[in-house]
Amino acid sequence: MAQDDAILDALEDIVPALLTALEAIGWAQRHLHPSHLKALEEGLAPHREKLQSARGRLTQTEWQGDLAGLRAPLDTAAEHTLTALAGFLDDVNDPQAMLQRFRALRRQVGAMEALYPLHSWLKPVSQFFLEEPVRGSEELLERIRVATVEADEDAEQGVIHYANERDDRGGFSLYVPEYWDAAKRWPLVVALHGGSGHGRDFLWTWLREARSRGVIVLCATARDRTWSIIDPDDDIDAEPLLANVAHVMERWNVDPGKVLLTGMSDGATYAMLHGLMENVPYTHLAALSGVFHPANMINGNIMRAAGKPIYVVHGLMDWMFPIDVAQMTRDQLTAVGAELVYREIPDLSHTYARDENPRILCWLDSKLALPGEE
Repeated sequence: MAQDDAILDALEDIVPALLTALEAIGWAQRHLHPSHLKALEEGLAPHREKLQSARGRLTQTEWQGDLAGLRAPLDTAAEHTLTALAGFLDDVNDPQAMLQRFRALRRQVGAMEALYPLHSWLKPVSQFFLEEPVRGSEELLERIRVATVEADEDAEQGVIHYANERDDRGGFSLYVPEYWDAAKRWPLVVALHGGSGHGRDFLWTWLREARSRGVIVLCATARDRTWSIIDPDDDIDAEPLLANVAHVMERWNVDPGKVLLTGMSDGATYAMLHGLMENVPYTHLAALSGVFHPANMINGNIMRAAGKPIYVVHGLMDWMFPIDVAQMTRDQLTAVGAELVYREIPDLSHTYARDENPRILCWLDSKLALPGEE
């Protein structure tokens, strides 16, 4: 009995320490800018000490019985999270500070991959992977838990990777809600990572919203270090990306009227370049912190933007692509009659605007709104 109490005490320490640290890293990612580094360090520092202490208790406790399988993934998640925190808090005067912090954010993904399979065991973990307005929904939490527990071994739901290990290129990662129902048509979000990114990592920028609202998310990985934007005439990404999308649309009951192609940075640039081509399945486009490729003015894409629902997001603090670039995109799309939503975010740097995901999904389909949203 004393051993069970020790395990429960260790869980009560490590789970909140992990989840609050991950939330804090997410906050740091959203506000990452060279001028904010000191404030980010001050905000993150307390989480490292708490997590180090909780991890010590986790590793010193003897785990037995049904809960023994929780120890290893929790320890892995703690290791990744502490490494991410170190990337923000150590060597703060390094001239490569921004690059170091971008690398640190990738370690956060490792923590999420380790934690996610525990959602049917640990309610706080399941709540973490939901949006705030529905974290208290016992009905949704139970629906996800039951669907996970009752799923067959070969069930294609939850997080799935198709030839998309981190040393693979051209594959994709997929999230299919655990409560997927073949009788229902599901919106599909096809999300493209930025330069030097990977679809396996980018999936986590959309999973919380997809799980909360009932959306399938496909995150493909570019064939090379970035998408085919250097020489659009030599597009090595279009064919595998279309094949990936076709596979998902054939296997799952996707609503063909709600297929969004979106991306961040180079992914946004390619989303607009590829998404405006002829004979593609995308009904909506959303570009975050990208540029409107000049080839769009030559290959006929700009005219295909007429009447197309397009959502453009850019930060006034973007240090890579100045806001003038986005304003030019706005003017070009408006001139040809695109159904444009254009948002300039005052405090957004060149980083992913995660808080735009709910707005984008409500724009894609008003039925995806959560209680309290318009």
